[in-house]
Amino acid sequence: MPITDTDFNNKKSAFLENQLAELMKKVKDTEGNMNKKLAVAILAAGLGKRMKSPDKPKVMFEINGRPMIDYVVELAFMVNAEKVVPIVGHHRELVIDFLNKTFAGKNIEYAVQAEQLGTGHAVIQTAELLKDFDGEILILSGDVPLLKFETVERLINEHFEKNYTATLLTTVFENSHGYGRIVRDAEGNFSRIVEEKDAAEEEKQIKEINPAIYIVNAKVLFDALSKISPENNQKEYYLTDIFHFIPKEKTGTVVTSDELEVTGVNSIEQLKEMEDALNSRA
Repeated sequence: MPITDTDFNNKKSAFLENQLAELMKKVKDTEGNMNKKLAVAILAAGLGKRMKSPDKPKVMFEINGRPMIDYVVELAFMVNAEKVVPIVGHHRELVIDFLNKTFAGKNIEYAVQAEQLGTGHAVIQTAELLKDFDGEILILSGDVPLLKFETVERLINEHFEKNYTATLLTTVFENSHGYGRIVRDAEGNFSRIVEEKDAAEEEKQIKEINPAIYIVNAKVLFDALSKISPENNQKEYYLTDIFHFIPKEKTGTVVTSDELEVTGVNSIEQLKEMEDALNSRA
């Protein structure tokens, strides 16, 4: 039976209606995530001994003429953070002065980690600024300058859409030495993070690593931080220990395949590698 103009128009109309419905759902989902409150805390207090420049904060070393912290703070505002809190320490006046000039008019406040007692201790320093924040806190590292907007957007979307309490970014490194390992249960769900220096030999064989990029509900974050202790080989407050106090069923993971974008800079040689990698993206 031949297709009439009426049949054709009806089918076309139904197709367009379905397309419009899908589009409206995507817009609604995006708007829902954008309406969620988000703050960003940035670990930026490190001394960076291997950078061989004691008078310069590690995050102020440059890639293509821009300090590493510049890339990270820019990313924080790209994901619509209401407030950005760099945690500064070593020669902090240099970091603060640079960011205040570069991001003039933006909502940046600073937390100070005067003594280096671990990543958990660093985030604790943001409590006065963020403990009453009614939203989620994205935690980034000031020495990880190549992290992509698309990756962080995926992390945030996963967190909100699955209604997780905490969501971690992970990746698989061929050489995972030096990194905290992601330990999963028999079903493949997140179980815990074990630091390199506390890992058993079997755990050191794990390739999936923790690059220390998380999004966590603010209330849950500071409640968990109040419970951690420096009872480990480093005698430091590990930020990763918060996951001992967050229900596993409310913890999600997003895996990225790009090693370089989550790699922290720890030497001048690595800084050059990062610069070359960034330029190759263009």
